[in-house]
Amino acid sequence: MSDWKRGPLLNASATGSDTVEMRRHALTVLLALIAGFAGAALWSVTGLGDRQTRSYLVANPDILPEMASALQRQDAQRRLAGIEDQVTSAFPGAVLGNPQGTRTLVEFSDYACGYCKASLPHVKALVAADPDLKVVIREWPIFPGSEEAARMSLAAAKQGKFAAFHDAMYAHGPPSPDTVRRAAEVAGLDLAQAQATARSEEVTRELAQNMAWAEQLGFTGTPSWIAGGEIIQGAVGPDRLRGALNGTGGG
Repeated sequence: MSDWKRGPLLNASATGSDTVEMRRHALTVLLALIAGFAGAALWSVTGLGDRQTRSYLVANPDILPEMASALQRQDAQRRLAGIEDQVTSAFPGAVLGNPQGTRTLVEFSDYACGYCKASLPHVKALVAADPDLKVVIREWPIFPGSEEAARMSLAAAKQGKFAAFHDAMYAHGPPSPDTVRRAAEVAGLDLAQAQATARSEEVTRELAQNMAWAEQLGFTGTPSWIAGGEIIQGAVGPDRLRGALNGTGGG
């Protein structure tokens, strides 16, 4: 996950006009970070950047996180427009928790991703606490060597043994031909059938679709999540995910 970087502090010895100008530039930079450089340009060249507005924002900095959250929600709605129903509908069987649940958490994950493995107990805790939660796993194998594991997990889903393979793969990983086979055996798969399914056009289309959706949603790595209409990236922990599901943010 990327860390926000702090800009240079204002020089306390600057003159009044310099201070106003520096605040103006600081706010322009902030808006660039929050809304993109197009928003910053709009701030700079329109009446939105007048002295009264700048003074209000400087005097009330607590509203800036609210602005950022609102802009993030709007951006998530824009990215999800037209695909939310599809991306929250699981590949047959690739679900944790309640398959008929009315509350949905989507995770884009990779079995070679250490942060995905670290997030597994968080997902399990959310499932244990909420019998109405459906967790849709979207296999997105972006690390070298992980595609075979992703394919076998979808084959396990087709046999109704997705959760068992999911747990076993993380337990026996990182992905390799040996660990994938071992996880399949532990999950009790019909191995010949699973291998045929893993090579099928259906599974290939699923992986390609997941990659296309990840690109459209602006994901840059795993794990990445959709929860409560929010787009979230990184191993953010159960409280953040629960807050998104409940519509309360969660920090």
